[in-house]
Amino acid sequence: MATIKKFYTAKNYTLEDSVGFLLRSLTQVVSREVESRMTEHGLTDAQWKPLLFIRLGRGDTAAELARCTCIDTGAVTRMLDRLEDKALVQRVRSAEDRRVVNLILTEEGAYLADKVIPSVLSDTLNEVLAGFSTSEYEQFKSLLLRALDNANRMNEKGETA
Repeated sequence: MATIKKFYTAKNYTLEDSVGFLLRSLTQVVSREVESRMTEHGLTDAQWKPLLFIRLGRGDTAAELARCTCIDTGAVTRMLDRLEDKALVQRVRSAEDRRVVNLILTEEGAYLADKVIPSVLSDTLNEVLAGFSTSEYEQFKSLLLRALDNANRMNEKGETA
């Protein structure tokens, strides 16, 4: 187990130098830009994410979509209603278990999830990473993954305590 280096103390902590604050700020700015770009395609922030999750096979039902997006099932149901009204998603009863309602992308929903959404995300992130060399990008990603791994381990300890 790695020794925990104390980068922060109550005495030296400032919001502007906090990794958490910087990550949150970056996430908010990128999210606002992505949302702005998705609006051009008739999608809100709450709508493009489920389309992508469904396409990736991570949200085949409303309950599964709620779990993986951390949104309550009532909100997911209302959002699915809007996506269905836009003819982007269909709800189809499972032939194996009539209690299960599967989520299927329509042709237009699949087009958005396959072409538009990845294109908008790629373009936005490439602009965020402008000026990074390939090795800086790889190092940045590696450091983020390591921090995420540490946070997940910390979370797991809290769940078992």
